[in-house]
Amino acid sequence: MLFDVSSSRSFPRHLALVYVALLICASLYPMKGWRETGLPIFDFLVAPWPKYFEFGEIVINLIGYVPLGLVVVPALPRRWTWKKKIAVTVSFAVLLSLCMETTQNFLPTRVASNVDLSANSLGALLGALIGLLWGQAIFAPGRGLARWRERTIADGGLAGDAALILIILWVFVQLTPDQLLFAGGELRRPLDIAPPLSFDPGRLIAFETAQTASMMLAIGLFARCTLRTSGSVLVVALLALGIGARLIGSACFFVPSSPLAWLTPGVQYGFFTGAVLLFIALRLPRVAQHALAGASLLMACVLINMMPESPYFLRSVSDGPVIIRRANYPNFYALCRLIAAIWPFVALAYLSALGLWRGERLANEHSVTT
Repeated sequence: MLFDVSSSRSFPRHLALVYVALLICASLYPMKGWRETGLPIFDFLVAPWPKYFEFGEIVINLIGYVPLGLVVVPALPRRWTWKKKIAVTVSFAVLLSLCMETTQNFLPTRVASNVDLSANSLGALLGALIGLLWGQAIFAPGRGLARWRERTIADGGLAGDAALILIILWVFVQLTPDQLLFAGGELRRPLDIAPPLSFDPGRLIAFETAQTASMMLAIGLFARCTLRTSGSVLVVALLALGIGARLIGSACFFVPSSPLAWLTPGVQYGFFTGAVLLFIALRLPRVAQHALAGASLLMACVLINMMPESPYFLRSVSDGPVIIRRANYPNFYALCRLIAAIWPFVALAYLSALGLWRGERLANEHSVTT
């Protein structure tokens, strides 16, 4: 019965929960080396303005909490007054930020800051005001995103919410500039496991080709399994969004800017191979597409973890672009990699649950008609 929740009002609530989890992960990265400083943990609240600071970091802290305010306001009861919605949203954001900043006292690589707390709070206030002005137009049943979702996503309630959130997260992780196009499921770095195969140019290109094609087929069919219509326009649009996000990530997070750093020969071959396979697969029955989506996800995860280490993303500044290591960019980058690592497995679990639920629903409808 979990997938039978039908209220479209639940989407901003589910989105808010996911976003809070992302903020917690980003705020506490790398979540290791915990120790007690022996100093009062709330001293940072009365600390003077720091002598050295980066304006970009303040902006990032502000922007990071704007979406929180934006999604929390529409998730609150409609009968509440606008003042109560603003007060509850900002209070929740301040409490969350205060908890994160206080916890950072116990992490050696993080610094608790009242400036960050103020920026987070201001960002939540701005987001709440945006949510108050346009939240209902976006999330209200029969309007904006809710209307598009009802017309486009095949399932309602929690199933539809989960599908849309997974798709949003997939586009988000494409901002990671030093991964293969559409790559995900790599567990070697989080678990500190050495590559099982040594580097060889031909071997690397073959792995990149197969992995890119597998993941392109997987995400295309995953999107198709969640859509109400059988057309391919939305699938192509999603892949285009992913490529656009990768271009933006490579342009913004590499120094010097290198929008096409990810476009290796293996990725090019894999893209065209995946496009041909996806073109064929989109004409298969939906049941076959569902099974092929899961198989492609598994194949892509195996390939990314067996692949030799690519030297093209391990260059110095003199040899080529490197990841920006200032302000909060490393935390953002690490969050993208974390989501990318677990996304295929969550998507596979979703496909499995969705298949079981749809099968049960069809069986019930058949028993009723007979």
